[in-house]
Amino acid sequence: MTLSFVLYHAMPGSPAESLKNVILSQQAASGSGTVDLERLNRMVSMYTNIQPDEPLHVQYYQYIHQIVIEGSLGTSIYENKPVTELIFERVPWSMFISVYALTIGYSLSILIGSVMAYTEKSRFDSVSSSIIIGLNSVPYYIVGLLLIYVLAIQNEFFPYGGRVGSNVAAGFNVTFMQSIIWHAVLPVVSMSMLGLGGALTMRGNAVRVLGEDYLRVATLRGLRRSRIATQYVGRNAILPMYTQFMIGIAGVFSSAVIVEQIFTYPGVGLLMYNAIQTQDYPLLMGSLIIFTTVTVIGIFIADVTYGFVDPRISAGGSDE
Repeated sequence: MTLSFVLYHAMPGSPAESLKNVILSQQAASGSGTVDLERLNRMVSMYTNIQPDEPLHVQYYQYIHQIVIEGSLGTSIYENKPVTELIFERVPWSMFISVYALTIGYSLSILIGSVMAYTEKSRFDSVSSSIIIGLNSVPYYIVGLLLIYVLAIQNEFFPYGGRVGSNVAAGFNVTFMQSIIWHAVLPVVSMSMLGLGGALTMRGNAVRVLGEDYLRVATLRGLRRSRIATQYVGRNAILPMYTQFMIGIAGVFSSAVIVEQIFTYPGVGLLMYNAIQTQDYPLLMGSLIIFTTVTVIGIFIADVTYGFVDPRISAGGSDE
């Protein structure tokens, strides 16, 4: 919240003054006549939760008080609705494609990385490593554009815009659910490319674990190879991926801004993009706070729960 306040005041051209100009131009376009200075300041305060004529420290207190105590992020200039209402209308849609993209990307990376480690120095390992390195070098939005061109425009397998069909009635029915899933396929596939880079990390972790003494002991005890692969190799190799998965929330949400704009998917990312285009400062700062909050919560959950995932951390032990 402090960062958003600092960025708000660090923007060139004084956002408060820009907001005044926007209000004046809207009043002039609607033919409402002149607006006195006091009323103009009240309108700016309604949109931004701060009094523009007050000292900076007073504005900071007003800003934090409105967010923490009142739960208000201001009012959107162009939508003329509370920023909180606009954001929470779209958060479920962004969460829908982001969570699925993150889950699919990291699930595939764990699976591919495990097989690469098990078949180390084989043809599959070499080819898969080259492909993953190549995919990591290609921006995810380029993948999105290629998917639109090949699967939506050329072959018309998937729609390339919106989150549900225009002729589909909203409601808890099979047709509506199918339309939601069908419209989310391309954005999810595009964003899941961000998680595939974890395959190389998983491979490195698994190769390191394969050389541990307890695996030799497990083999000498005659344990099944499937049990060794899942409970000994897989479980220990996946532990570093857990924190990376939670931190990956930040990357997925930041990528949603571009992906949702490419696919015109009306989530928080597209809302934030439109706020940038229209210089809707209250909506832009509110979106920034929500994005940052989700990221911090994800990392906090990773820190708190890592001890349950890996008991060695909570016990303060080593690899023994």
